[in-house]
Amino acid sequence: QVQLVESGGGLVQAGGSLRLSCAASGSIFSINTMGWYRQAPGKKRELVATITSGGTTDYADSVKGRFTVSRDNAKNTVYLQMNSLKPEDTAVYYCNARIKTAQAAYMGNYWGQGTQVTVSS
Repeated sequence: QVQLVESGGGLVQAGGSLRLSCAASGSIFSINTMGWYRQAPGKKRELVATITSGGTTDYADSVKGRFTVSRDNAKNTVYLQMNSLKPEDTAVYYCNARIKTAQAAYMGNYWGQGTQVTVSS
């Protein structure tokens, strides 16, 4: 069994910063891509940023230059540093990871429970 536990969300004023963390735990054999998605009220879940096990990153155009995704492979943890936050960044942020457990023959797609980020104007 695998768990993704997020932390670091909260309320911040426009222009401020927040750092999200997501730690994977359980019977993990290997982790491939990790990343962050978000879902605002009434909208579909959208990709924010991803990072491969080798460190290749990808960002949504709306966050390029403001958000930075990173990971610590030794800790099975992915981070999202969010700077210059805008009210339109308000959403529930979900951690995602492609993980192969010791028991499975293939990679599984896992999600965290979500953490609320609210940016006030």
